[in-house]
Amino acid sequence: MTLLTTAATAKAVGRRGPALVVLCFVQFMLVLDDNVVSVALPTLRDDLGFGTAGLAWVVNAYFLAFGGLLLLFGRMADLLGRRRVFLTGVALFGTASLVCGLAQEPWQLVGGRFVQGAGAAMASPAALALIALLFPGTEERTKAFGLWGGIAGLGGTAGLVISGALTGLASWRWIFLINLPVALAALVLLPRLVPESRAERAVRLDVPGAVLGTGALVALVYGLLRAGETGWGDTAAVGPLVLAVLLAVAFLVVESRTAEPLVPLSFLSFRFRAVANGATLLFSAAMYAMAFLLMLHLQTVLGYRPLAAGLAYLPYGGGILAGMWLSSRAVIRLGMRPTLVIGFLTSAAGLLLLSGVAPSDGYASGVLPGMLLTSLGCGLSLPALTVAALTGTTEEDAGLGSAVLSSVQQVGGAVGVAVLVALATRRSEALAAQGDAAHAATEGFSLALTVTAVLLALGVVLIAALLGSGRSGDSCPEARRPRG
Repeated sequence: MTLLTTAATAKAVGRRGPALVVLCFVQFMLVLDDNVVSVALPTLRDDLGFGTAGLAWVVNAYFLAFGGLLLLFGRMADLLGRRRVFLTGVALFGTASLVCGLAQEPWQLVGGRFVQGAGAAMASPAALALIALLFPGTEERTKAFGLWGGIAGLGGTAGLVISGALTGLASWRWIFLINLPVALAALVLLPRLVPESRAERAVRLDVPGAVLGTGALVALVYGLLRAGETGWGDTAAVGPLVLAVLLAVAFLVVESRTAEPLVPLSFLSFRFRAVANGATLLFSAAMYAMAFLLMLHLQTVLGYRPLAAGLAYLPYGGGILAGMWLSSRAVIRLGMRPTLVIGFLTSAAGLLLLSGVAPSDGYASGVLPGMLLTSLGCGLSLPALTVAALTGTTEEDAGLGSAVLSSVQQVGGAVGVAVLVALATRRSEALAAQGDAAHAATEGFSLALTVTAVLLALGVVLIAALLGSGRSGDSCPEARRPRG
C-alpha cells in the first residue's frame, strides 16, 4: 500500500509542470478576452450594425457575467469538484467563442460575450484553486503563482496586441475563433494531468447566500459599468449601486446566521488575506484604468492606427515577464511586504511618467519609459498579491479564496474604469471649451493617470502598515519558509 501510494504521489508530482502550463494558457485566454475586443469595436460596429449603446455591451456583457458569477462558481468548485467545474467552464467558454466568431446580429455577439464571461467565472477560480493544491510548499507555490500572475498580466496586454493585429490583417472574427484550439487542448489534456479535488467535508451550497452574494456582485458591476457610460447622477447607475449595498448588507446578515455559509466571515476577516485583497482592489482599479486610457490616448491624441497602438504595448509584456521572473525570487529572499511595496512604487513611478506624455512626444522618449516601469512593477506585484490572497487556503476553501481574489480584481477594474474615465472626460470637456482639443484630452489623461499613481501609493500605505513584518517566514504561519 505504501509503495502504491508513493508511486501515485510521484506520478502526480511529475505531472504538475504540464498541468501548470495548461492552466496558465487557459488563464491567458480568459484574461485576454477581457479587452480583446477593445481595438476591434469600430469594425464590429460597421460590420454588424451596432448602435453606440449596444456596442458598449460587447465589452460590458463579459465583465458583468465574469465579475458577477465568480463567487458562486468558486464555491461550487469546492463542493462539486474543481476539475469538473473548470472543464465545464472551459467547454462553455469555447462554445460561446464559436458563437461570437460566427455572429451575424448584434444580439448574438452580446449574448455570446455574456456566456463567455460565465464560462470564465467557472474556469478561473477553479484553475487557481487547482494550482494552490498542486503546489502546497511556500517556495514552489510562490514560483507557480509567479508564472500564473505574469501570464494573467500578459493576457491583458496581449489582448490589445492580438486584437489590433487580427483586426487589421484578417478579420475581427478571429479574435474569438483563436480561443478554440486552447479550449480544446485544455479539455483533452487536463483530465490526464490533474486528479479531481473537492472539499472533504460534505456540505450543502448556501442557496440564500449564493443568491444574495451573486446579486450584490452583478448589481455592483452593472451599476459601475452604467456609471462609466452615463455618469454618476443617472438613475440607471445609482439604482443598481444602491441595490448592491442593500444586497451586500443582507448577505452579511445571512452569512453570520447560517451554519454552512457560502463565505464564512472568518475567511474574510483573516488579516493577511484581507489586506492582500484590499491592495488588489486598488491595484486593479489603477491598472485597468491605465490600460483603457493609454490605448485611447495613443489613438486619439498621438494618432496611432489600431495595429500600431497594439504593437506599442509589446514592451509592456516584456516588462511584465521581467517583473514576474524577479517576483518569486524577491518574495523568497525579501519577504512579501517589501516585494509588494517595491512593485507598487515602481508602477506608481511609471504611471507618473506616463501622465506627462504630450502630443508632441515620440514613442521611445515619451511613452516607452513609463510603460516599462509600470509593467515591471506590475510583474513584481501580481504574483505576490496572488500568493498573499491565497495564504492559508486549504482543501476546503481553495476555490472560494480564488473566487474572492478574482472578484476583487474584476470589481476593482470596473471601479477604476468607471471613475477614472469619467474624471478624465470631465476634465477634458471643461478645457475643450477653450478650443484646443488635443491639449484638453491630454490634461484629462494626465489627471486620471496621476490619480492611478495615488491609488498605488495608498496601496503601499495599506501593505506597509497592515500586512505583517515583511519577511515571508514571519508574516503568516502558512508562509513560513523551510529552515536548514
